[in-house]
Amino acid sequence: MKRFDEKEYHIPFFDEYGFVRKLCPRCKEFFWTQNPEQKYCGEATPEGCANYQFIGNPPTRKSYNLREMREAFLSFFEKHGHERIKPYPVVARWRDDLFLTHASIIDFQPYVTEGIAPPPANPLVIVQPCIRLVDIDNTGPTFGRHLTIFEMGGHHAFNYPDKEVYWKDQTVRFHHEFITQELGVESEEVIYKEGVWSGGGNAGPDVESIVRGLEVATLVFMKFKVVNNEFVELPIRTVDTGYGIDRYTWLSQGTISCFHATYQPILDKVLQMAGLQKLDEKLLTKVAEVSGVLSLDKDVSRIKARRKIAELVEVPVEELNQLLAPLERVFAIIDHTKCLAFLLAEGVVPSNIQEGYLARLLFRRTYRMLKMLGIPDKLLDIMELQINFWSKDYPHLIEMRNETLEILSVETEKFEHTLRKGENLVKRIAADLKSRKSSSIPVETLTELYDSHGVPPEIVEETAKKEGLTVKFPENFYALIAQRHLQASPKEERRKFGISEEMVAGLPETRLLFYEDQYMQKFTAKVLRVLNDEYVVLDQTCFYPEGGGQPPDSGHLIFGDNSAEVVDVQKVGKVIVHKLKKLIPKEGMKVEGVIDWNKRYSLMKHHTATHVLMGAARRVLGKHVWQFGTQKEIESSRLDISHFRRLTLEEVHKIEYLANQAISQGIPVETRWMPRNKAEKLYGFKLYQGGAVPGKDIRVVKIGDWDVEACAGTHLKNTKELGFIKILRTERIQDGVERFIYSAGLATLKPIQEREQLLLQVASTVNAPLEKLVQTIQRLINEHKETRKQRERLLEELAKLKAEKLLNEAQKINQVNLVIESTKEEDAEVLIKIANQIVTTSPCTVAVLFGTNQTAKIVVMAGEKALEKGVNAREIAREAAALLGGGGSGRPEFAQGGGTQTQKLAQAMEKAKQTVRKQIEKPK
Repeated sequence: MKRFDEKEYHIPFFDEYGFVRKLCPRCKEFFWTQNPEQKYCGEATPEGCANYQFIGNPPTRKSYNLREMREAFLSFFEKHGHERIKPYPVVARWRDDLFLTHASIIDFQPYVTEGIAPPPANPLVIVQPCIRLVDIDNTGPTFGRHLTIFEMGGHHAFNYPDKEVYWKDQTVRFHHEFITQELGVESEEVIYKEGVWSGGGNAGPDVESIVRGLEVATLVFMKFKVVNNEFVELPIRTVDTGYGIDRYTWLSQGTISCFHATYQPILDKVLQMAGLQKLDEKLLTKVAEVSGVLSLDKDVSRIKARRKIAELVEVPVEELNQLLAPLERVFAIIDHTKCLAFLLAEGVVPSNIQEGYLARLLFRRTYRMLKMLGIPDKLLDIMELQINFWSKDYPHLIEMRNETLEILSVETEKFEHTLRKGENLVKRIAADLKSRKSSSIPVETLTELYDSHGVPPEIVEETAKKEGLTVKFPENFYALIAQRHLQASPKEERRKFGISEEMVAGLPETRLLFYEDQYMQKFTAKVLRVLNDEYVVLDQTCFYPEGGGQPPDSGHLIFGDNSAEVVDVQKVGKVIVHKLKKLIPKEGMKVEGVIDWNKRYSLMKHHTATHVLMGAARRVLGKHVWQFGTQKEIESSRLDISHFRRLTLEEVHKIEYLANQAISQGIPVETRWMPRNKAEKLYGFKLYQGGAVPGKDIRVVKIGDWDVEACAGTHLKNTKELGFIKILRTERIQDGVERFIYSAGLATLKPIQEREQLLLQVASTVNAPLEKLVQTIQRLINEHKETRKQRERLLEELAKLKAEKLLNEAQKINQVNLVIESTKEEDAEVLIKIANQIVTTSPCTVAVLFGTNQTAKIVVMAGEKALEKGVNAREIAREAAALLGGGGSGRPEFAQGGGTQTQKLAQAMEKAKQTVRKQIEKPK
């Protein structure tokens, strides 16, 4: 990480208040202190720069709970000219580069920090719930210094070239006044440590506030954009502060852990559930004081860390582990269930992709710890405690209570199923590794088992141990897994188009007529540029370019007596580029554009239908439903939504009914451009159903009270124009994502008529009227089942007779009977039944049956006693099938094979016989 010179940190405040700059000999970081004798930086770090001195000895004037500390922070900065704004969601749906809000500045990146859009206020103050899963493995062992969910207080000022609000000096003064005058901490106790902060695409120098060993705030002077790991200076300098409201609360109470300070009522109940009411608080206090040295990572094992703590508190490591292991699990469970409550309340459905993957990771780690404590059945009870406790400040938690609990119940069932499958999978992997003389399961396999199959490393370890293998995985395993999934995947590259932004540089922005009048079918325009004798840029157009799941318009450009077909339309930078076929107009010419109206109107219907269906789906399934992707087409379209289980036919019909009810109500469809901040304030972040939308202003599509989204597509003026929506089918495209295939308008008539035709054909085939079709088909199915049963009985009888005959003709090889026979019967099922009857009747027999017709099939079965004599059916099938130009596989007791070279049947039968002889006569 880049380090900055002293001048980046040396501010008038430090001189005025008598702070001196020193270098910590342990962590090698610079810090500012009012104590000239201060040797170390004062922060409780793994390097051992200090211990916590606030445990049982808080430095503040009084004790605060989390709500009181939050209000103290907000009120202080309000009094100092900052406008209080509401917290943003924990799921960063306004961004396309990451999934979760891990700092308050994430709310304002990149639009505000890069000058694209104005801030909601300047300066402002906010307390933002944040989720930081890179700390997941340290949540618990560090007694609350690390949390996956916490509240960050941020006072932010955005300094423009022509408007300075405040910068470094005033930022530190505000902090110092808050901590000393508002909270009552002695000035000499506050140490400022130099650092560099980078996150969300920005960076800058920072100073970290440390009090009695605990870092409580980071004051970042953000003035860089990170481009290819390089710092590029921004015109806007942002005051980006992060006050740990949970840590300040802990500091003010001086409790054993941060969990005691912020979760006390919940903590007491969970400890009781786990049977851990009686804890050695005197020893825990000692551990808490030195817990700052602990930080688990790939190089520091839990055992090694525990030994270090044991030495410091002078207690045997076994005794310490017995005390701490269950308590750390309780701490982690309390943290993780709160985190899950916030994620699920914002519509995150546990799955294998995006933010759903992170929710599932949290859930599975939580459930595993509950099982280790012997209380997996208490999950929903703990979640109820969290929802009731935190909904006083975050009411959306209680609003989503029922959906949250239902999602967790379903996820529990899925995980139990995964665990059952996982044990068998690990056994198979263990057998394979042992066959290759390997004694341990590598980390790469652990990662693959978790990522692809959902099997936690602890389960792998338990099962592998039973199989005689060892497992070693890094202590920060879950953090490493989370780190791989925190960033959104790079956007899929746009399909190949022959024009780049450089090629249209300098051209004026195209006037978008399709937004001025979405019903415009013809227009006139001037050709501004012709590119590569194939592409044309006009000064204005009503041809809609591909985007937002809507295909591009097509049509013609008419110039003089000529007409050129428009085959593709794309937005490149700020201009619209039309790809033409054959004839090309010249630059400067006037042209008339005519769009394919039938195509456009059908796409408008399907795009509006998407919004109508979303509104219906959220009403039927719940507010957890979010759009996962769409693709509009002329005859049918698709809509992918998040949902935690398969859709039932009843739910689909209800969604379809509500959608058509919205159509019949004739709801006006309004579209307008709005400043981003105003739109978010008015409609919330459900605007981003279709994903993040760039720019200062966003286009809002509102269908009455039915649905509102930020959307760039073309739409109808009224839902009545849709006529009708028909859901053709649904699919589960992956765990947690359901797909609707649907049609709108006249396009619905075709699939309905096709289905009617199909029904009539079926009715005609079974010779039944439509109203009696179900009963007739059911009768035919029952008759078919009875016929199959009769066939099975006949086959069994045939197999017995055939087996008896073949056993009488068996050849004797040493003490094993060999039945080898070829027949014109090519049905493998019949051959298997005969072979099975042979080895069941005579366990010391090996049956090798060939069935030939167009191709040859081989079935080999070895009886129990024949196996003991060395017979291997798999080898026999493989050797014989090779002569037939094919292959064979299976198990020692049963194998199959075959080939196409039936003329070599005699040689294959002889090879099978030789193989059996070789196996039996082989020396033991």
